[in-house]
Amino acid sequence: MNHKEPSNKAAPLLQVKHLCKQFLIGKSLLKRHRAQLNAVNDVSFTLQKGKTLGIVGESGCGKSTLGRCILRLIEPSSGQVLIEGEDLTTMPAKVLNKMRKDIQIIFQDPYASLSPRMTIHEILREPLDTHRMGSPREREEKIAQIMQEVGLRAQILNRYPHEFSGGQRQRIGIARALVLEPKLIIADEPVSALDVSVQAQVLNLISDLKNKRAISFVFIAHDLAVVQHICDEVAVMYLGHIVEQASSEELYRNPRHPYTQSLLSAIPVPNPHKRSKAIILTGDVPSPINPPSGCAFRTRCQFAKPICAQSQPQLTTKKETPEAHKIACHLVQ
Repeated sequence: MNHKEPSNKAAPLLQVKHLCKQFLIGKSLLKRHRAQLNAVNDVSFTLQKGKTLGIVGESGCGKSTLGRCILRLIEPSSGQVLIEGEDLTTMPAKVLNKMRKDIQIIFQDPYASLSPRMTIHEILREPLDTHRMGSPREREEKIAQIMQEVGLRAQILNRYPHEFSGGQRQRIGIARALVLEPKLIIADEPVSALDVSVQAQVLNLISDLKNKRAISFVFIAHDLAVVQHICDEVAVMYLGHIVEQASSEELYRNPRHPYTQSLLSAIPVPNPHKRSKAIILTGDVPSPINPPSGCAFRTRCQFAKPICAQSQPQLTTKKETPEAHKIACHLVQ
């Protein structure tokens, strides 16, 4: 069957439908896998053009795996990833390679994501050469333009990554993602490895570029204060599931899921008169190899009831919440 070119211009930029990813762990003497790790479980969401979706949760909840499955850097076990109506998960390799210029990633570690053997010029020129974008002169002009946009001088292009600070390296990583003029960027905790003073600069840069270029972002982070600053919508993940999703304003104003409430209560407030009591979760995060029955959060939830162990709650809109505010909890009505 021949692959058709995208035709549905009215489709959202990104649609993720029932995406799952399982990893088979270890092998026995009979070469049978001992266990299955459920990293992403039935995740669905939609992202419109020019918007930013924040994916938040504790370490190990599946955020980064989800981002890599969207890009097909990791092959999903099941589900769909649609870019403007076109399913990346069934796309032939030749067509997918052409689509990759529209979907880029900013990695978490600016020290590991840049080749130490390549100059900054070579790092930025390589994707342009690979996708044959423009003439040689136009490629050089594009590199100069991108360097200016991310706040770096063109004079540094012949240097190597080890000659720069962490913040400068992350700007180079952002420049590499932007040079192909993508429609969507997966930002995988792009500021978590940086000093606090540098984090604000990089976040402001991403925000400015989003507004100027109308690029959509999936912004993966564990710092909810950072997500509030930059995201239009937020999805909270726990043990591979999305447990709450809403606009940024609505989620921070009216968190409904007990897990979201505990995360938000831990955000430092600079005003001593407005400090709220932190909700301390008991117990450890369950193993994704052997998750609890029913609701994955029930083993740490102070409100858990017998129904929570019997069936898994679905991510749906509840009473007295906006239509776009969805919660996966049996006890929230």
